[in-house]
Amino acid sequence: EVQDRAQLLAAMRRAAQRTPAPPPPSPAWEDSAIIGEAPAWRAVVELIAQVADTRAEVLLLGESGTGKELVAKAVHAMSPRASEPFIAVNCAAIPANLLESDLFGHKKGAFTGAIRDRAGRFKEAHRGTIFLDEIGELPLGMQAKLLRVLQEKRFTPVGSDHDESADFRVVAATNIDLQQMVADGAFREDLFHRLYVFPVRLPPLRDRRADIAALAAHFLDRANAQYGRSVPGIAAPVMVALRAQQWPGNVRQLENIINRLVIIARDVEIAPSHLPIDMGLDLTPPPGSDTVEAAVAITAVSATVSATVSDDLPASGIALRPHLIALENRLIDQALARTDGNRNQAARLLGLNRTTLVEKLRKRGI
Repeated sequence: EVQDRAQLLAAMRRAAQRTPAPPPPSPAWEDSAIIGEAPAWRAVVELIAQVADTRAEVLLLGESGTGKELVAKAVHAMSPRASEPFIAVNCAAIPANLLESDLFGHKKGAFTGAIRDRAGRFKEAHRGTIFLDEIGELPLGMQAKLLRVLQEKRFTPVGSDHDESADFRVVAATNIDLQQMVADGAFREDLFHRLYVFPVRLPPLRDRRADIAALAAHFLDRANAQYGRSVPGIAAPVMVALRAQQWPGNVRQLENIINRLVIIARDVEIAPSHLPIDMGLDLTPPPGSDTVEAAVAITAVSATVSATVSDDLPASGIALRPHLIALENRLIDQALARTDGNRNQAARLLGLNRTTLVEKLRKRGI
């Protein structure tokens, strides 16, 4: 028993001395998060690539929900500071009387409740990047102090008589028209010009509708993992409705809707029957696009979907293109069902290259 106990203690000591395994490397930011091929979005990605390896301040402009924090993280991830901290601060969420302490830190006893020294966000961002979201919400007094910090990289913690310094890069963001705020006297002009070194305007989702299917598929995969669901895809009529929306909440609103639909659908394709009335999706899309024709073929022309290629032409004629699209989709679905979703085997059954099949499914939002 004594020997067994000694061996156990020795093993425990060796385990405690082992160096923990390093965390797995994070996936490339563009592969994991920045999704989209619309020209307006690719222009943003190109600007990120141009400025990322510099020390220049970046000002992200755009409506709420367009992905400003995501782009800020991309700037950081592509910069030489990628291995250092990324500190995000929502300037609108911190009470004005606590903002200075939060940004610059404080000394013990500086105010009631300051029971110990605390490093501020700028100090925490040393050698890394600090992201100042909703920069337009800063009070005028804090704007003057922030201007000094940006110019000198020095700040004074609350309750201290001595300056401190840090090496950080600032990425700021706002959904407010800062130039109008300057004209109204609500934002300092000198701070505006200090921040407006490299502005990047993010397009609203309504200006990049071509990316909605890819974004929806990304959010669907993530929601399946997060909520323990196994939703295989999104039906064409639902995808048409998603593409037709105005999206005042932009990408964030789309993500929330996909999360809700995944929870409702559980383990079947998201269909029109899964759409709650309060979601406001219009299932009567405007006429015109190929996607609309595909949706009509799948729903309203269901009587002809079951036909085979050898069917006779009806006396009344037929809308050939929707008929062929619907027939193609039906055969693809059958091939996927027969192979339990294996796209390689399904492509062989259909005499297609796998990439061709994947592209056809992508166009359907699957």
